[in-house]
Amino acid sequence: MSTTSAQRQIRFNAFDMNCVGHQSPGLWKHPKDQSARYKDLSYWTDLAKTLEKGKFDGIFIADVLGTYDVFGGSNEVPLRAGTQVPVNDPMMLVSAMAAVTEHLGFGVTAGTAYEHPYPFARRLATLDHLTKGRVGWNVVTGYLPSAARNMGQEDQLEHDERYNHADEYMEVIYKLLEGSWEEDAVVRDVERGIFTDPTKVHEIKHEGKYFKVPGIAITEPSPQRTPVVFQAGASPRGLKFASENAEAVFVTSPTKEILKETVTKIRDAAEAAGRGRYDVRIYAMQTIVTGPDSASAEAKFEDYKSYADIDGALALISGWMGVDLSTYGPDDVIGDNVKSNAIQSSVATFQKASGDDGNPWTIRQLAEWVGVGGFGPITVGSGAEVAEKLIDWVAETDVDGFNLAYAITPGTFEDVVEFVVPELQARGAYQSEYVEGTLRNKLFGKGDRVQESHKAANYRLSAAKVG
Repeated sequence: MSTTSAQRQIRFNAFDMNCVGHQSPGLWKHPKDQSARYKDLSYWTDLAKTLEKGKFDGIFIADVLGTYDVFGGSNEVPLRAGTQVPVNDPMMLVSAMAAVTEHLGFGVTAGTAYEHPYPFARRLATLDHLTKGRVGWNVVTGYLPSAARNMGQEDQLEHDERYNHADEYMEVIYKLLEGSWEEDAVVRDVERGIFTDPTKVHEIKHEGKYFKVPGIAITEPSPQRTPVVFQAGASPRGLKFASENAEAVFVTSPTKEILKETVTKIRDAAEAAGRGRYDVRIYAMQTIVTGPDSASAEAKFEDYKSYADIDGALALISGWMGVDLSTYGPDDVIGDNVKSNAIQSSVATFQKASGDDGNPWTIRQLAEWVGVGGFGPITVGSGAEVAEKLIDWVAETDVDGFNLAYAITPGTFEDVVEFVVPELQARGAYQSEYVEGTLRNKLFGKGDRVQESHKAANYRLSAAKVG
């Protein structure tokens, strides 16, 4: 372990979803798994307190608005396996978790495809007010055909056109949150009977290809105005979107080599967009199985694997790729002739995945890999061993931190807090105290608002615009 790698502090997010099992189909059967408590508010408030104890940056809550019915063209497998269905709304969880914590951030997934930006901007601002600026928005364009059908469409927009639509969606959000209300518009002048100065609130007058929003925002400026923007697309079009909008990017790479390549592309794209290479925090998906020593961690991992649901894992992969893997044999490989209108970066990653022998992974191997913790790497070992491995990942790939999926919940997160976090702190590689302020300030230490190089800053009210 080099001195320089130890000095760089690793960041953690917890990766969860308002559903059963999330990234580990079948693990809901484990006697210690509590993911079926996703309907109970106490599950979320208890988890939030655990994560804050472990000085996590936040909890990143994934979401889908459809089912993983690509596999076999049916809901049978995802329903039986509990593959991200049933699933509830993520945004309603945030206020309760914020009420029992002081520092933990909340990255909430919401799509641009099926909700108008005008009411959504209000929901973002509301949560930012209620959490005192601890909210981030994970922007997704959608990838499940089932969601499109149930929203009255034959299918999703074509992949790149979804991002064109999202570009305008973001423009409306930025105009509403950054460019409608002046900072001092709310005066609360009791003597004159004026709560808000009307001369300091401005119509955004947006008229574009997809949206027409002529009026004002109906929320006053929140602590961050625009919540921290998260994004997870790594396709060429997704990278362009991230380079202009994302402040934190989540990536999924099974090896250090693939992760290093992805991180470099993201930092290059940010720089090409006129931003700093480190104006974007990059979190790589990872699942940690740990314990007081190596033997107990390995035994725990073997136990977890025995509960994995292979068909459930294939349903997940099929949905991510937009490819029905039920048409493949277990010893087939995906190959290069796959066209996807889903998550194109997932297709590319699965195609690159290979074993120690250098051969591409078969369908069976992919399913076994995804069965515990999703498609991110799995690190197994004592707290000290895991800490050293994570430090090496950061040193070799230039990633900022890890988006930690669980095998079982809350057990996986509790183990990380108990065994791994103290080891990282002892090496100077993890924060011992939180930075004060909003989520954005905690991530970058540069204040509560988007940086001047960020696209949203272009929509701020300037003296010239106001005058």
